[in-house]
Formats: sequence, C-alpha cells, structure tokens
Amino acid sequence: MSRIVAFGEIMARLATVGFKRFQQAMPGTLDTTFAGAEASIAASIAYLGGDASFVTALPQHAIADACVANLRSMGVETKHIVRTGRGRLGIYFLETGANQRPGNVIYDREGSSVAIAPASDYDWPAIFDGAEWLVISGITPAISRNGAEVAMTAMREASARGVKVACDMNYRSKLWQWEPPSPPRELATRTMRVLMPLVDLFIGGREDAAEMLGIPDSGPSPEALVSVARQIVTRFPRIQCVAMTRREGISATHNNFGGMLYDSSAETACFAPSKDGAPSFYEIPDIVDRLGAGDAFTAGLIYAFTTPGLSTPATSLAFACAAGCLSHSIEGDFNYSTRGEIEALMNGGAAGRVKR
Repeated sequence: MSRIVAFGEIMARLATVGFKRFQQAMPGTLDTTFAGAEASIAASIAYLGGDASFVTALPQHAIADACVANLRSMGVETKHIVRTGRGRLGIYFLETGANQRPGNVIYDREGSSVAIAPASDYDWPAIFDGAEWLVISGITPAISRNGAEVAMTAMREASARGVKVACDMNYRSKLWQWEPPSPPRELATRTMRVLMPLVDLFIGGREDAAEMLGIPDSGPSPEALVSVARQIVTRFPRIQCVAMTRREGISATHNNFGGMLYDSSAETACFAPSKDGAPSFYEIPDIVDRLGAGDAFTAGLIYAFTTPGLSTPATSLAFACAAGCLSHSIEGDFNYSTRGEIEALMNGGAAGRVKR
C-alpha cells in the first residue's frame, strides 16, 4: 500500500447552526469540528482505506489533543505531528450561504503553531520514510513567511528522497498578507512560482491558475481548461498531470461539479463525469456543505492513483469527481464517503435511494 504524507495546518472550525448569520448565532451555539486542506485530504484517504500520515505543529493542550484524536479516529497516522509550547491552534469561523447569499469565512489563525514552527522542528527523514507522495497546498505558504519556507523545505526533502509532490493550489486572498504592502495576488504568484518547479501533480481550478500563476482565465469551456493545463506544464515541465475541478454555481446551494485530468506525457485530457462521450457535470441542487469538496477531489484522485483497479487516468478522475460530489452531502470538511459509495456513484447510482 502506498504511503501518502500530507503537510499543513489543521484548525478548529466554528460554524453557525443551519444557515444563520453570525449576528443571529452569536452569542449562542457554534458547531465545532476540525478542518484544514491537507488534514482533510489525509482524513479522506485514510477513511477510504489508504495509508495516510498528517504532519503539522500543534500546541500542547487538551483541544489539540482532541484534534489529534479526531484524525486518529479516521485512521490517519499522527506520530510525526510536532507538539510545541509555541503558538496556538488556528480557528476559522463559517457562515453557510444559501440561495443567492454566499457563504463567509473569517480566519483567526495568525501565530498558529504550524505558522511559526521552523523546518528544523520536523524529522524529515522519518516523515518521508517509505512515502510515495507528499501532499501540500497553496494555503500552507500563505499563512506566514515561515510557512512558505517550511513548505519549500518539505518539498525539497521529499524530492531528494524520490517522493512525488502533489500541490493543491487553493488560492485564499484573505491569507496572503505576510508581506505588506505586497498585494495578495502578487505575493501568491511570486511565492508559488518558486515552489512549482518541485511539483509533479498540479491540482486546482482555473481561477487558482489565474490568481497564483498568472495564466489568463479564458473561460470554463473544456477547450479552455485543456489550454490552461498545457500552459502549466510548459512553464513547469516536471509536472506529470494537471487535475482541475469544474464548477458551475447556480446559487450557494445549487452547483454543478466535475473535473478534468491532463496527462502531460501523452498530451491527452479526460473529463468526468461524461455523458454520451462528452464532458458533463454532477448536478448538486441541495448542497449540505461545500467546504472540503476540493480536498475530497484531491484525496480521491491520489487514492485512486495508488490503488490497483482505479489507477488509470480516466478511472482515477471519475473516482475523484464522484468523491468530490458526495462530499457536498456531508457536514464538515472531512469526507465520510466510502469507496463503495463513490464507486456506486461512478457507475450511475445517483438516485440517493435509502438502503434497506
């Protein structure tokens, strides 16, 4: 079984109940879960039965203990998490959108343990021992200058050991603030262009490519996505595959979801789902929670890449898209979808009938 290492930040997620706005919900009750792009990817892979390790830095207190226990309950290996007396557990607050009102996220993560822990705190040889993949996101270098430096170290340490690097871009304009007065987009572009030469698998949406790599957004058509993918691999020739999510937003609670995978060696692209051989979408008219859908897509793709019977490009993409679709039905950032449920959707089981 392939071992996958995910490195990044995990936070407490405090969400208003239902569709309440912050002013309605507070003072009052907020739902607490744990979340973070790389943590969500590791949790989903482990829940599917994969071998996933999550690496971060956390403070030494009971809430961080609960966070680690939550990861372990999903099957994630946590022995390389650094526990430190410096920093804090980051938080993000979520107000879920509805109909034409978008959702809203407020971050409270400055000075988190992983944002300030130096690269020397991590035992890189042990972390990457026996690993096949490192998964990292564009969020980790966005949280602090130190975060960017540690991300670079992690990618270099992985590459030096023959570990492939997957980067899920995840542009977050609210986070790229650590070098004022540099605008977030300029700082993100400059930072990610240094990291990208170490990437084997690029994952993101066309907006991520535009915001973080400066590649013009020419629209959502399949032809335009293929063009973006080709531009990415031309600029960064180490990249073997480009995976891109496709999303049509009808409203905050009604989206269409799909994806594309471009193979740079074969110079071919595939799309999922498909209908009559043409790119199509999963229609999701009643979204429960859309946060974490991209992470579920990434987890599904890497799990499929490393699993016999799922590893061909077309099948891996179909699995990833079905995983991302199902994650919209689950509260919280972690995707509690089984391999059987994902494969059933891949094979046309989209009716949502009760299992008796």
